[in-house]
Amino acid sequence: MNFKNILINQSENLATVIINRPKKLNALNKDTIQELFEAFKALEEDETVRVIILTGSGEKAFVAGADISEFADFSVEEGTTLAKKGQEILFDFIENLSKPVIAAVNGFALGGGLELAMSCHFRVASDNAKMGLPEVSLGVIPGYGGTQRLPQLVGKGKAMEMIMTAGMISAEDALNLGLVNHVTSQEELLPLTEKLALKIMRNSSVAISAAIRAINAGFEDGVNGFDIEINEFGECFGTEDFKEGTSAFLNKRKPNF
Repeated sequence: MNFKNILINQSENLATVIINRPKKLNALNKDTIQELFEAFKALEEDETVRVIILTGSGEKAFVAGADISEFADFSVEEGTTLAKKGQEILFDFIENLSKPVIAAVNGFALGGGLELAMSCHFRVASDNAKMGLPEVSLGVIPGYGGTQRLPQLVGKGKAMEMIMTAGMISAEDALNLGLVNHVTSQEELLPLTEKLALKIMRNSSVAISAAIRAINAGFEDGVNGFDIEINEFGECFGTEDFKEGTSAFLNKRKPNF
């Protein structure tokens, strides 16, 4: 795959997607969103890939926001379409991917950048990272799922404060709030994220996909997450991974998924 704005590094079962617009602090524009969709779609279909890491190039930014120059003159209809299409092809798409996606947040994750990180299944940050949703300072609100995912992660009150003040929080604050799972140095960010990916890859990818669906179901309106869990749990009993996992446990050996 040849892309203008992103890079993909693949090592055995691990793929790393790098947003590569360092001069623009990796800001999201229409082309980058489309390329990310195409990359994640291809990696979802690639049976050799079991875990995906998403990060930004350089040391300053994961994604410093959206490319405001692209939509500064948009009408109501164009703005609505921008948010709807972006959510469908990228942010919701990543959240519902059957393979784990870990955001390695290296530096600024602002606006659409934080929304992108929040769409990943969990996040690891470098200690210089700064996160926030500054959209109200531009007379608009987060449009790529930020008003929904941020309260899920940090609670309604803190999300209200972060969005209303348009302020940034530090990596340590993000860790304390549960917005990120781990904080480490810039040098150790990718090694730590890769270590977590390797831990995930020791387990059943079939079961992990089922867990993603069950967890996400609990946050969907009109969906009973407990019912989805019951169904996904039952379906696992018909898989080769269940047979291998239980056989390995009973025979006191490591499973070969």
